[in-house]
Parts: sequence; C-alpha cells; structure tokens
Amino acid sequence: MNVTFKNAGFDYSVKSILLFQTEETASYWSDSLRYFYPEINQNIQAWKESEKEDYLRTSLRKIWDRVLPEIEAKKCRYHEHFQKYRNQIEDALSDAFELDSRTMFNELLANITLNPICPRFLREEKFDLFYMNSERGALGITLHEVIHYFWFFVWNRHFRDSYDEYETPSL
Repeated sequence: MNVTFKNAGFDYSVKSILLFQTEETASYWSDSLRYFYPEINQNIQAWKESEKEDYLRTSLRKIWDRVLPEIEAKKCRYHEHFQKYRNQIEDALSDAFELDSRTMFNELLANITLNPICPRFLREEKFDLFYMNSERGALGITLHEVIHYFWFFVWNRHFRDSYDEYETPSL
C-alpha cells in the first residue's frame, strides 16, 4: 500500500469545494467552508453554478497564493509521517481484513486542497486532504480513507455489487 501526497492545484481545489456547495448538500457538509473561510458569502449554495465557481475563484485566490508554500511543504511532511507508520498500518490492515495490504492500493493519491471536506473517489483511488491538517491529522484522515478502500474492496468481493453504490452522494 502506498499513498502519494500531491498539491492538487488551485483549479482542483475550487472544483472539490463546489461538490459540497449545492442546494441539496446538507449544511453539515457545506457550512465547513464558511467556518474556515468566514469571508465566503453565506448564500453561495443558492447561486448558479457558474456564479459560484467565478466567486470562489476570486475569493480564494489570495488565500491560495498565501498558503501555497505551506501546501508544498506539507506534501513532504505528510509523506514522511505516513512512511514512519506505514509498516504498522499495513500490518494492522492485513490482520483486520485478512489479506496482504502491502500488495494492494499502491497508487492511492491524497490531493491536498483548500477544501475542508475530504471526499474520496473509489474508482480513481484518490481522496482529498485539507491543507490545514497537521501531520497527525493528515495521517488520521488518510487512515480513515484507506480503510474505506479496504472495506469496499472486501465488501465488493463478497457481494459483487457496483462501486457506484459506495460513491457520493450515498455518504
């Protein structure tokens, strides 16, 4: 098992945030944006998609430019912290799921973004990671997401159902 921590870029961050700024999205998911970025307009969910995207691009650009060096530094720190515990994690997952975790999910991608919500995408073997996480916090989120991959792999092997049933919006 391997996880690559990557700066996903500004455009990806905006797209990731937009996934949780729809009228159908529960406030549990959408409100975190305004918690971490209080300058964001409270009514954004009701706007047209193009207006939301334009607004977020303008509103978040200065933040992105300011935190970009931090994101770049955290790529390495998150990687080093994960590697420190990797053997222990692989042993625990192998034991818990009764399989060899070292041979699985060797191309997981953790996209570091401005999005405080960390969605996962099973088919693409990627998930998002909020840049404000500490190394320990990033490890916790990574473990949470990795367990999803293993759980759904075992579940799917047993029931042979579609991965579409596991993806958003069926959180």
